[in-house]
Amino acid sequence: MKFFVPAAKDDVKAEQVYSAIANSVKAPVTENRIWKLRWRHTEIDMECEVGKPLPSYFSTGKELVLAIFDCENLYKICTLSRGGVKGEPILAAKNSHSSATYFSENVNN
Repeated sequence: MKFFVPAAKDDVKAEQVYSAIANSVKAPVTENRIWKLRWRHTEIDMECEVGKPLPSYFSTGKELVLAIFDCENLYKICTLSRGGVKGEPILAAKNSHSSATYFSENVNN
């Protein structure tokens, strides 16, 4: 899967939006970007993917996941109202119950 940000019309805009969200939530901008994430939240197994809605548990409705950031000991998951434009991102523990799948193409390829 090639890196994208939902609703960004081209690669340049996707980079701009990704960087702006990262800056807003104080996350690193890295070459390898997360596409899917699996983690355990309050003893419930969760899964999300860029371009798809979060599990209903988070009450974000049909908002799409815009970006997922690896922030050392946790992941930050952003939708429009959770870190994308306002609010705080969803935080997911980085531990033995979590695993990230990365976009297959690096940004600079």
